[in-house]
Amino acid sequence: MECQVRPALEADAARVSQVILAALLTSNAQDYPASVIERVQASFTTDSVRQLMQRRQMFVALVDGELLGTASLDGRAVRSVFVDPAYHGHGLGRQLMAAVEQAALDSGLTSLVVPSSVTAEGFYARLGFVRVREHYEGEELTLIMERALSP
Repeated sequence: MECQVRPALEADAARVSQVILAALLTSNAQDYPASVIERVQASFTTDSVRQLMQRRQMFVALVDGELLGTASLDGRAVRSVFVDPAYHGHGLGRQLMAAVEQAALDSGLTSLVVPSSVTAEGFYARLGFVRVREHYEGEELTLIMERALSP
């Protein structure tokens, strides 16, 4: 599916929040207890997303003008890669990751790290990321994955 990937605008914050919350409740909820989902949801309100936009390079994916996905680069860390659940498997995540990778290369980075949910491990593995360690925060398991970049 062809999409347009562009830098996020402040006006996108509410829709970015909606996409993230929908993905958390539909996909991630299968792999994590409700207490973890509720805690993570609190980090992605519209106001929280606006604040993240100030600290990260955030991108959005649009199909026919509709915002359906987001991904961010924070230093060398890939963060908050989410696609509307109705569009999983259509290549939007891959196109968002290509934009993040290009931004990383443009910044002179030679590798990326992603703190992945259990839910997204297969997605990142298909993109060449390798699990290097696990991190637990209470009941939440995060998989730390890395990948070298090549220009």
